[in-house]
Amino acid sequence: QVQLVESGGGLVQPGGSLRLSCAASGFTFSSSVMSWVRQAPGKGLEWVSSINTNSGWTSYADSVKGRFTISRDNARNTLYLQMNGLKPEDTAVYYCARTGTTVQSQGTQVTVSS
Repeated sequence: QVQLVESGGGLVQPGGSLRLSCAASGFTFSSSVMSWVRQAPGKGLEWVSSINTNSGWTSYADSVKGRFTISRDNARNTLYLQMNGLKPEDTAVYYCARTGTTVQSQGTQVTVSS
């Protein structure tokens, strides 16, 4: 069964940090380009970041560039998103996804508020 299971969301103050994890199973994670997307309240889905299979290439939305870092551990079939310098506008449900497919996690809430 193809599955992506997230963890690490929560409530954080502006300027704080969070690390999201996404554990993959049921497919060849090491051969899959992976992405993070998010959906803020009342808005559409927004692409956040992507990483290629060997971590040699990463890409970020302008809104998170310099603050967020995507990474992966192919030995552990896990994708990560380190989020630093969080802002209230980063508040959203975050999803990890197998790029180019409909495989997506259940989502985890990230709330940035004082």
